[in-house]
Amino acid sequence: QVQLVESGGGLVQPGGSLRLSCAASGSIFSINTMGWYRQAPGKERELVALMSTGGSRNYADSVKGRFTISRDNAKNTVYLQMTSLKPEDTAVYYCKFQGWNEYWGQGTQVTVSS
Repeated sequence: QVQLVESGGGLVQPGGSLRLSCAASGSIFSINTMGWYRQAPGKERELVALMSTGGSRNYADSVKGRFTISRDNAKNTVYLQMTSLKPEDTAVYYCKFQGWNEYWGQGTQVTVSS
């Protein structure tokens, strides 16, 4: 089992920044992918960004150039630095861990509004 603890969501004005963190603990396979998905009201969950232990990154087109994913493999923690936030970025952001199995965090709300 893998447990994921997310933090860093909140309310921010358009153009602002937020940083999300997700720490994994438990039975962690050394080679894995961690990252973020989001789900807005009435919409399906969608990929935001993923990063492997080897360093490869994958971003949704809608966040390229604004969001940056990084990770600390020693701490089994992934980060999402979000800048130039837009109202359409408002969603619940979920951390995902993919090793032998797939695990999800409980979600953290990000609201972009003036």
